[in-house]
Amino acid sequence: MHPDELRAASDANLVVAIGRFRSEALEEVYRRHAGPAFGLAQRICNDRTLAEEIVQEVFLRLWNEPERFDPARGALRSFLLAQVHGRSVDVVRAESARRVREERDARRAVPVDHDLEREVWELTLHEHVRDALGALTGDEREAIELAYFGGHSYREVADILGQPEGTVKSRIRTGLGRMRDALKDAGLVGAEGPWHER
Repeated sequence: MHPDELRAASDANLVVAIGRFRSEALEEVYRRHAGPAFGLAQRICNDRTLAEEIVQEVFLRLWNEPERFDPARGALRSFLLAQVHGRSVDVVRAESARRVREERDARRAVPVDHDLEREVWELTLHEHVRDALGALTGDEREAIELAYFGGHSYREVADILGQPEGTVKSRIRTGLGRMRDALKDAGLVGAEGPWHER
């Protein structure tokens, strides 16, 4: 396709061209949509390198599986941003789980004279927090993970999820309340964390 034809082509036609292995069509889609895709990934992950990897992965998936995009179901930009959002949230969760594993491994590697009682308490607390988080609704869990594991403000979480800030605050407040109740039921009143009663 001629450069002028590329710039005039609709997103849907560019995806058809990608299906015919026209790399210049992918380059034009990237030119149009990579900026917003990177911005979203960067906001969620708060890490430039991870954001770049996610955007590359999403555009590579479009190259390998262009048939996954259905123009009848919405715009290409919305499709790509949804892919970036889902992958970014997965990465944030994986990074959080990795940090927990590393902390647990570091505790296991401490000298024998380490405070064993404290170690058992922390392991027990982590398990109960994980269970309490898993018992929340998907909306509550996602908002809390982005806010507390992803390090985002309420406003940033609202932007990422495309929800009103008041709705996000309510979900986080409700979810943390349910987690606090679960920790109380488990006999862990006073456990440290954002759910701790002040």
